[in-house]
Amino acid sequence: MSRLVPWAVLLLVTAAPLSAQTSSSTHLRDNIRDLFVFGSCGQPLCLDVDPLVHGLHFIPAIEDAQGNLLTFLQNSIGVTVSNAPVSAATSGAIWGKSESGLPVRTATSAGPLYAERAQTLGKGHFLMGLGVSGYHFTSIRTTPLNGLVFDFTHSDSDNDGTLGDQDFENDIFHVRTDLDINLFATTAVLTYGLLDRVDIGVALPLVHTSISGFSDAQIIPAEPNTPHNLGTPANPRLTATTATSGSATGIGDIAGRVKVLVAQGPKTGFGLIGEVRFPTGKEEDLLGLGEYSARGLGILSGRYGDFGAHANVGYLYRGGATQNDAFLATVGFDQLLGSWATFAADMISEWQVGTSKLRQPAPVILDTPVGGGVSARVIPRSNIVERKDDVIQGSFGFKFTMPSGLTVITNALIPIRRGYLQPDVAWTAGLEYSF
Repeated sequence: MSRLVPWAVLLLVTAAPLSAQTSSSTHLRDNIRDLFVFGSCGQPLCLDVDPLVHGLHFIPAIEDAQGNLLTFLQNSIGVTVSNAPVSAATSGAIWGKSESGLPVRTATSAGPLYAERAQTLGKGHFLMGLGVSGYHFTSIRTTPLNGLVFDFTHSDSDNDGTLGDQDFENDIFHVRTDLDINLFATTAVLTYGLLDRVDIGVALPLVHTSISGFSDAQIIPAEPNTPHNLGTPANPRLTATTATSGSATGIGDIAGRVKVLVAQGPKTGFGLIGEVRFPTGKEEDLLGLGEYSARGLGILSGRYGDFGAHANVGYLYRGGATQNDAFLATVGFDQLLGSWATFAADMISEWQVGTSKLRQPAPVILDTPVGGGVSARVIPRSNIVERKDDVIQGSFGFKFTMPSGLTVITNALIPIRRGYLQPDVAWTAGLEYSF
């Protein structure tokens, strides 16, 4: 039991700050809203005009965008945080019994990193793991985060059902946003062999999310003498800038899982795994999904000497009105390179079920009088691509097993098909120990 002391201390140190939530603003999601606040008049937009005449006419569009962008980014971050891959439930530790009845390791390689193989730990055995993952997000649905564009239109000031029939109604409030989002997750994993063919486990994440960015706004006037400007009577101007930054740290969405080995042959095995993620991460601080989610997988794996192959197929349920369920499919292999090193590669995919529940507002049509007719202009709300959030990632990593039995893990996740928020590469480093 003395070997457990360092691990117990390490896990306690990791878990200690889980109850603390910190943020530089009331909530981290408020920092996203700040990207559309220009001025200090207490409204999303401060225009140097009579507020009873034109000052509030852009606000409905901006508030609409605030709500939609906030919801979209919040759910994108929440989905990414909540579904960040957790190391395999069994990983490299598979135990059996020798002819004399003593426990012995039966796995040849250290196994896959994120995919599951059918075998379980064995009754009475433990697997403890601690991993750190880092994400620097660079795109949302393929649109670069440093090149987001939003266009806000004037309201129908005379309420005649036609937007654009007055010159000032054709003014566009154009915003270019550069957004930086980072995520670090430290996850402690514990798996226990309840029976020879049944494992139970828990994954406890500590998440740090940070956001910074700035927005450059410009009024694009339809006429030289527009009533709208972002300056003062003494210094009128058509441009303005705003910036935001903040961070939050706290417990993420805790996962509980059960794995069952259904059948095991000389070379192949079949198993099932079920996992539930609880909404323990504060949604308003972008630390979790804010809803329950659950996944079930069928596992087929085979081993041929030092080479192992595996396939996982299943379904992911997400609660909430703005979250889509998904079909899951993962294929990969692990190869023993030497007595102490294993290379593992996986193709991890998630395929959205149904039409996206989270959609942007429809484009605005401006009907501008031209001569004796009308010219219709279509104004998209943003340059974020409307597409299904199907995601494919390549996972490539190594496991190095020390003589003491401690395993060091290094891994990289590279997006192949982008959906939600994606980094150019996400890294993971960790430790595992089985006994």
